Amino acid sequence: MKTFLKVGLVVCATLLSQSCTKYLDVVPDNTMTLEDLFDTRETAYEALARVYSYIPRVDDTHLTTWTLGDEFVGRLDLNNNTGNLRAMRIMRGLQSATNPQLGTWSGTEGARSLYDGLRQCDVFLQNINNVRDMSDLEKAEWAAQVTFLKGYYAFLLVRQYGPIVLPTKMVSPEASKEELFLPRSKVEDCFNYILALMDEAIPNLTERATESNMGQVDQVAAKAIKARVLFYRASPFFNGNQEYFGDFVDHDGQPFFPLQYDNEKWKQALDAINESIALCEQNGLRLYHFEKEPFIYDREAFSTNEENMRTLYDLRMVICDPWNRELVWGFSNHNYYGQGELAHSTNIRLPAGYGDGVINTAEFSWQWMAATYKMVERYYTRNGLPIDEDLTYNTATMHELTQTPGLLDPEYAELNGIMQPGAETINMYLNREPRFYANLGITGGFWRAHTVRINTMMYNGADGGYNSSTHATDFLTTGIGVQKLIHPESQSAAWQRVIRFPYPLVRMADLYLMKAEALNEYSGPSQEVYDAVNLVRERAGIPDVEVVWSDAGLAKTVNKHRTKEGMRDIILEERSVELAFEGQHFWDMWRHKRAVAEFSSPVWGWTHTGTTGESFFALEVKQARRFTITDYLWPIDLEEMNTNGNLIQNPGW
Repeated sequence: MKTFLKVGLVVCATLLSQSCTKYLDVVPDNTMTLEDLFDTRETAYEALARVYSYIPRVDDTHLTTWTLGDEFVGRLDLNNNTGNLRAMRIMRGLQSATNPQLGTWSGTEGARSLYDGLRQCDVFLQNINNVRDMSDLEKAEWAAQVTFLKGYYAFLLVRQYGPIVLPTKMVSPEASKEELFLPRSKVEDCFNYILALMDEAIPNLTERATESNMGQVDQVAAKAIKARVLFYRASPFFNGNQEYFGDFVDHDGQPFFPLQYDNEKWKQALDAINESIALCEQNGLRLYHFEKEPFIYDREAFSTNEENMRTLYDLRMVICDPWNRELVWGFSNHNYYGQGELAHSTNIRLPAGYGDGVINTAEFSWQWMAATYKMVERYYTRNGLPIDEDLTYNTATMHELTQTPGLLDPEYAELNGIMQPGAETINMYLNREPRFYANLGITGGFWRAHTVRINTMMYNGADGGYNSSTHATDFLTTGIGVQKLIHPESQSAAWQRVIRFPYPLVRMADLYLMKAEALNEYSGPSQEVYDAVNLVRERAGIPDVEVVWSDAGLAKTVNKHRTKEGMRDIILEERSVELAFEGQHFWDMWRHKRAVAEFSSPVWGWTHTGTTGESFFALEVKQARRFTITDYLWPIDLEEMNTNGNLIQNPGW
């Protein structure tokens, strides 16, 4: 299948009618003029791809923002390498105004400048009508895509920096200082600018991109992103945030942030979310369910434990089944020939004795991006409640060793295909919700990759665990893996053996949970709020939210769902589980001003060098973390500050 957003060094992998050489000649070659670039549809298409290339690399292990927060931790020998794991350096308190990590304002420390991207948008929009072999309708549609991307890039800047310099017009090289060195605009003006661009673009976009153009912005994707923009604008960080930014003022003495809370912003967000969901559903988008034949190694489990296995497959494949019906918009700008994606850094090596793959090779299976212990705690019990809220879940004994039922034991029937029979594990790994087993790699569980099902134990020397003889520097430092982002058929040793898929920028589960949150914030708990959350919970194989939270025999805080504050917590918890490892939890805590409390505690994990249950299941601190109020907004690079005297630096920097 051909997709659109394969640009940069691997453009020839997907833009099949154009060569890599031709693409790479477009921008660096100073002899090519704008007239040449916008002479024909073919070269203009390359310019369009150039605009798309500024979408941040959410897939790249070292450049992604998905590792902000507390979900991932990398191998410890990378801790002090300044060129790696940029987002984790921010979480460790290593952000700097001298060289901002992932600084999209100036393009520092692993990021590309989104202001460069905005200029590419302006160049495209100024010249697209000069192309001689395109219809006016196609020109308008391409221009709409770029207009939308201009708004999207401005939104990403606002999310990182708050008030930004609005690129209201393209500045020429002959511009005066007054035209070049502009001040930052108020946050509300920034949102109005972004929304105006998106509103301008949406009517001229194709309603749904065709199969050959997947990855291009269409109305379905654009309306979902517009809904997200309004969702962020209504959230506490941007809506009445006097606590953080009451004294953050412009040259005119007026605050950059709106300091008065406006509940109607939630209504505007809700209307946009509902409009987005309606358009998605009209175009056949809905929550994903696996409808293919199960892999050979799981057929026996399907025959005896079909309901649980179908739920497991729904959850295991929702991200890595390419371009499935739940994906609203996906990032697909992959480097097809290279390695470095989160799918590669999280995948474990193929141990000896499994299938015919290349065993224990590091290529495309780095085996060192681990899940934190916090993630083991975060997933629900089988009753759909947090472990500290489920009265039937014994937290006092959850770290004690136990053994799963044997293959012939009647109790094993519901665990078949989910946990190994007769395996040593701990109580904490039993009686959990299906997403726990689908997303994580645990001792006593299964790891589906390399076209086989691996019996993971995670102990030193065991399958999936630390092994000094084969990968002494590559290991899951917490002893907990992440298999959510790995296609079960992905293998090692060569790029041709890896299954690629678009990383979700928006999917339907996100939209449904956004609806629940916006509606709860606007008018409080209701059956409509519960129904939106229950769509996601039903697919996850857990009871409806109002059922379990009203059961005094199950819920510690009975009827928590009946207050706005309680339902807010429940929705955010649901988002943290359903969208785990997808780059959403950090921003959810950020939106609600909970990031300092949530992300300033150390990362814990099991003792990965342990060879037995007793020595392995001992918690230890893996990495210190420090996130402060100052870190909410990225610093503007000092070089930029020194160049433009009209800029006011973000608080604390």
